[in-house]
Amino acid sequence: MFKKNIVLIGMMAAGKTTIGFKLAKKIKFQFIDIDTKIEDSEKQRIVDIFQNKGEDYFRKLEEKTTLFYLEKEKVVISLGGGAFINEKIRRKIKKNSHSFWLDWKIKTILNRVSKNKRRPLALKLSNKDLANLYRERSKLYKLSDFKVKCESKNKNEIINHINKIIEIKNENSSD
Repeated sequence: MFKKNIVLIGMMAAGKTTIGFKLAKKIKFQFIDIDTKIEDSEKQRIVDIFQNKGEDYFRKLEEKTTLFYLEKEKVVISLGGGAFINEKIRRKIKKNSHSFWLDWKIKTILNRVSKNKRRPLALKLSNKDLANLYRERSKLYKLSDFKVKCESKNKNEIINHINKIIEIKNENSSD
């Protein structure tokens, strides 16, 4: 049995929610999507929260929500694209979770983001700005426990890859 929670990080449109849901089902953990929890508590979409209350309000809510769910046990958590930038969140993840960066080439991220209008930052950024955001965030995403290169893998291969890493980690340690 896995001893730590699993947290998926990465850029918007990296597949954290889809992979997280399927991974949680496979390992019999609860799945928590932080953005969905925020939308449910605020009774509005993330894009509307950004628009109506601003990014600062959202980031504070994101921190509070994430730290709350990181206290749970046997969970797979999908973070929003910017959550891992928060130092308090990163410290808490390091303490009781295995973090996995779902890494894609920027071209793939740009293609995926362009197909989805629910991402508040993406709505007002050009492709060049999104590429810069990717480069900036990647510096912190590199602090995750594991980097999963997703480009040549399908969903099941990504899930199996993460699962194998966790199984090996648990066999080799007592954390």
